[in-house]
Amino acid sequence: MPNPITSSTRAHGAPYLSPAPTILRVKKMVTAARRGDERGMAEAAMEIETAAAAGHSHSQSVMGFLYGMGIMRERSKAKAFLHHYFAAEGGNMQSKMALAYTYYRQDMHEKAVQLYAELAEIAVNSFLISKDSPVIELVRIHSGAEENKEALRKSRGEEDEDFQILEYQAQKGNAGAMYKIGIFYYFGLRGVRRDHAKALAWFLKAVEKGEPRSMELLGEIYARGAGVERNYTKALEWLTLASKQQLYSAYNGMGYLYVKGYGVEKKNYTKAKEYFEKAAENEEAGGFYNLGVVYLKGIGVKRDLRQACNYFIPAANAGQPKAFYQLAKMFQTGVGLKKNLPMATALYKLVAERGPWSSMSRWALESYLKGDVGKAFLLYSRMAELGYEVAQSNAAWILDKYGENSLCLGESGICRESERHLRSHALWWQASEQGNEHAALLIGDAYYYGRGTERDYDRAAEAYMHAKSQSNAQAMFNLGYMHEHGQGLPFDLHLAKRYYDQALEIDPAAKLPVTLALASLWLRKNYANSFMVEFIDSLPELYPKVEAWVEDMIMEEGNATILTLFACLLTVLYLRERQRRHAVVAGGGMAPQQPFEQAVLAGR
Repeated sequence: MPNPITSSTRAHGAPYLSPAPTILRVKKMVTAARRGDERGMAEAAMEIETAAAAGHSHSQSVMGFLYGMGIMRERSKAKAFLHHYFAAEGGNMQSKMALAYTYYRQDMHEKAVQLYAELAEIAVNSFLISKDSPVIELVRIHSGAEENKEALRKSRGEEDEDFQILEYQAQKGNAGAMYKIGIFYYFGLRGVRRDHAKALAWFLKAVEKGEPRSMELLGEIYARGAGVERNYTKALEWLTLASKQQLYSAYNGMGYLYVKGYGVEKKNYTKAKEYFEKAAENEEAGGFYNLGVVYLKGIGVKRDLRQACNYFIPAANAGQPKAFYQLAKMFQTGVGLKKNLPMATALYKLVAERGPWSSMSRWALESYLKGDVGKAFLLYSRMAELGYEVAQSNAAWILDKYGENSLCLGESGICRESERHLRSHALWWQASEQGNEHAALLIGDAYYYGRGTERDYDRAAEAYMHAKSQSNAQAMFNLGYMHEHGQGLPFDLHLAKRYYDQALEIDPAAKLPVTLALASLWLRKNYANSFMVEFIDSLPELYPKVEAWVEDMIMEEGNATILTLFACLLTVLYLRERQRRHAVVAGGGMAPQQPFEQAVLAGR
């Protein structure tokens, strides 16, 4: 697979310019930043800008990134766009991704779809002709507010303890372990670097031990010429053996060889279609896709776009990227499906993000695992600009987690705290736009508490609504709280109760805060103008003054809400007890005892 930084397809007739000088200048800037050498950073940025002005597309692309992020230059969307535009004209693929994402965010689908279609085609061609399989592992380095330790542990490659145990089992003759080790090396999974020669060796050993799944991979290896001289005859032999072991996906490879006439006497479309049908009958996504291509192009059958579409849809539902591409073309052109540019753009984007430039994610993850947080942040930031949601949330999380140690570069050196907050906010916002519910929740918190931005309850409610649409229990609880207090949403106790109830339905672990919230509602409903309600409403204001006292117990501002609701609970208990005593005096007897939960429910 080509290096993503060098994967620029030249414009027609344009001379090829090596990215090496630009890479060296970027390294010079980062090195200067690590030393705190602002003059060295400025010099490196100026060298990049000079090369960009001279028409060097790689330097233009980097300048687009610097202006877009506000690194050693005043942040300017217009200048970022111009630099990316000229870099894209020069054939820079990363700038084309950045431009496509810019158009996509602005719903400029006519322009976005053209760029994403071109990028998706390059990605698909890399699936078909590259010796590297199109497997991407975009690892989310965090799970909510915490580091995703399990996912990171599984990404440490050969250093991972589980991998070492598996390798030991393979060396002792375990066929299943041999196969798994081969898979890791062949596809480059779990942080293991691709090594087709090692994959081939392990698959051959596994077959000798009677592991049938390795046969299909050996067929693919010989068909691709991955780590071995290409040999279609051997490929067909291995695929045939695999199919006899009920490995139905092998039929796809066999059908492909008959379509192309590779390793067989001549092309045989009828036999190819039969093999694809056997794969599809056994719910193999590749079988559905290949049958779709057969009917789309009329290979041995009458061309039938409707039938082709009927096969592409289940393939796409199974995650087949090439099916996404074919459906995107149909939506774009209106041939076979009703024209729908937004849908075409979204599908092309999914495919384009699997292109050769996606290997930056591996570099970023490796840097993070090695403790080079600054390099990881820079790479994730670059991918964030290209529209990768996981990279956007990873870059934002690194900023929030590591602060000044994140090597965040600002307009004139290392980021000030305000710059870090603004950049983190922007990255979370972009991630939330692409469906990241945790990001939407954090954006809501930022506006609600005024973290890195002006306090704005209306925008907080908007962000919480976005997270709520993805069934986020915390967002539902927050919306209930805002309705209860009339903050950014109309004061409405009935809606507040509905949101609290929904939060509990989504997440049973929310029982305690929801119970406290319902107690608060009861108090507000029955003693609306009392001193106690005023006192409880003042607790969030008092919270910062006692924050130091509870620092070891309460780490987030949001927990002020829990304190408030806990006070509500105590108040409700007191008032309910007083009501009970009055009832006893009035009735001349003893009132029946009620469990606390029943008392709360009774006051709803």
